[in-house]
This record gives sequence, C-alpha cells and structure tokens, in this order.
Amino acid sequence: MVIDRQLLRFVRDFSSYRIRLYGNGYLRRDPVSLIQLRTGIEDPYPLYERIRAKGRMVRTAMNGMVTVDHRISDQILRSRSYSAATKEAKEAGLSLLSMDPPDHTRLREVIAGDFTARRIADYRPLIASVVAKLIKDLPRDEPFDLISTFAAPLPVAVITELFGIPDADADEFVRHGTEFGSAIGGIQSLAHARRLLATRERLAEILDKVIQQRRREPVDDMMSRIANADGQVRSDELMPLCTLLLIAGFQTTVNLIGNTVLALLSNPGQRELLADHPDLAGQAVEECLRYDAPVQRSARLTTTAVEIGGTQVPAGETIVIGIGGANRDPAVFADADNFDITRPNAKDHLSFSGGAHYCIGAPLARLEATEAVREIMTAAPDLRIAGPLERQPGGLVRGLRRFPVAAA
Repeated sequence: MVIDRQLLRFVRDFSSYRIRLYGNGYLRRDPVSLIQLRTGIEDPYPLYERIRAKGRMVRTAMNGMVTVDHRISDQILRSRSYSAATKEAKEAGLSLLSMDPPDHTRLREVIAGDFTARRIADYRPLIASVVAKLIKDLPRDEPFDLISTFAAPLPVAVITELFGIPDADADEFVRHGTEFGSAIGGIQSLAHARRLLATRERLAEILDKVIQQRRREPVDDMMSRIANADGQVRSDELMPLCTLLLIAGFQTTVNLIGNTVLALLSNPGQRELLADHPDLAGQAVEECLRYDAPVQRSARLTTTAVEIGGTQVPAGETIVIGIGGANRDPAVFADADNFDITRPNAKDHLSFSGGAHYCIGAPLARLEATEAVREIMTAAPDLRIAGPLERQPGGLVRGLRRFPVAAA
C-alpha cells in the first residue's frame, strides 16, 4: 500500500499542534490556548481580560505575541508595516486574507466596483423580499432553529445572486459555508479535514461551471469581471478568490444575525428599546459587532524589529490581535461588557479589520443584518430561546451552529 506522505505530514503536524494546544491550555492555563478550546468557544471574554491584565503586549505559550489593547490593535491592522501572510492565513487558502500589497491591491481592485454604495443599494429589494418570505414561513406553533430557517438562507440567497449561480441549492450552500467557516480557525480533527476537502472540491466544481459560463457569455456581474480579468487574476488565484468571497459573504452575516438576536434576547431592556424604536436596528447590529464579534481575532507578522506598546518585538514575529478583546477595551468603551444599542462610539470596533484589509463586504453584511434583525424582532416580539445553544467549533469564528427559538 502506498502511503501518502502529505497525509502523514498533516497527521504528524496536526497531532503535535493539538497536543501543545491542550497542554498549554488545560495544564498551563494559557489564556490564548484556552480561547481556541471549549472554554473559549463558550465564552472567550474572561480570557481576554486575563490577557489584558498581563499587559498591552503579551508573550503566548503557543509562540508569538498577543494584544487585546484597542489602540495597538487598530494601529497594527491599519499599518502596512506588518504582513498578513501568517501561517494560519495561508493554511486557510483564502487568497486575500494572506496577501500583502501589491498582490492584495491587484486582486481587490478587480472586485472593488461590486461593493460600492450604489451596487450594495441595488440588493436592498432582494434582501427585503427574502427576509419577508423567510419570516412568513417561520413556524408559529413550535420551536425552530433560527440559524437554518432564517439567518443562513438570507445571505445564501444574496451571495448566490451576486455570483450569478442559477438554481442554487440553498441547503447545500449552507452546509458548505458552515463547514468551510468552521475550518477558518483551524482543523479540529482528521474527520473535519476530510469534510473540508470534500467541501473544497464541491465548491470548486460549482464555481468552475459559473466561471466557464461567464467566459463564454460575459454579463455585467462580479463573476464575469473575475473570470475575464486577464492579467489581473492568475489562474492559481481564481478559485481561492471566489471561494473567499462566497464563504466570507455567507459566514460573517449568518453569525452576525445570530449573535445580534442572541444579545437582544439575553438583554430584555435592550430588546424592549428596539421594539419601541425599530430604527435602532442598525445600531443594534453595530453594537453586536463590538460586543460579540463574528470574527474574534486576526494576526500579522512583523517585517522588521519594532517597538509596540513599550515592548521590543523582533522581525518575523507573529502578533495575534484579539479583536473580541480589543472591542471590550475599557479605555475606549465605557461599561464594555454591557450590550447597549445606544452606545455612541460602537462603530469604533475592529470587527471588520482595518487599513488595506478592511472587509470589502462590510456594507453588504451590515445591510443584510440590519434588515433581518429589525424585521424578525418586529414580526416576533415574543421570540424566546427554546433550548440549548450549539456553538461553531474553533475559537476564531464566533457564532451559533444551532439556535433554537420559539415565536410564541
């Protein structure tokens, strides 16, 4: 029997990493390790405070540095003096996330025109229509899963329209999007790795059909521009770019809707305030981005030796930016652990990154989540949690895999 050396290498590296992670987390109680384990998946925020108590820049047991300081995090994310080409970003295989200028700029320019304010506004009628239909079809006499029946179908409908995928199977895209999203923060098991491989292959098959069609018959849409961007998008960049747009356009919005509804149901006073003032839905979404961010961390590499927050950091060092912790920095946000939809500076959060890597789809995610939250909380004012919640695996993407609720 021929043994796949790549598979053996993966098994070896994966096993070594998990052993270190569990040892550093459960034996040494390293907060950065625990954030990636069950403790952090359930509630990472006390762990961020343990990091904050140690200083503005902290050495981690998993190698590298970590910060949850808002000012430092914002500075690093905005600066071009750091590289996004970390090992974790490269392993995710999602092009733009691991690229630096000029390659990052080159690819971003291909799609930038499809995320302007005018283009995004064109999707408002579709979003409103999908939300109205989903709410109309919600069960009224029995509990239902908010994620699979409401939060996930909306961004799937929008992103498949954006991609021009005909007769898209919504359930299939939800499965693939959830699987891919769960892997962004790292592979959890060998079975997880096999599922991810199958998802990659199936998404590549779907996207390739659309790409080939757009090359034969281009139209005025994003996929036509990507498929025919000769000289700007190399063949090896095409599929990772499309996959990133597809998954990011789905995963972030699903988790943002779910996290915002959960925060409202868990804070009755804020829920009542929204019920009295539905126009605060956008602010509720913004506060949730700060309070319970769908993406909890990012990372950069130092390209030269640098002093950050009074700490000397050598070249080639990985710096983990604890976005979820920076968003609750008490030096920036008063009563940072409270969910307050009237918070005046909620938009100072870092949940969409910053600088060259600021999320290009942020306006679309905001629009979808705002419409969804406003309409469901208006249509189901008595919505309540109706069972145990199930969270997404991994500590990078924070959201709910299962969110049982009842509307009466």
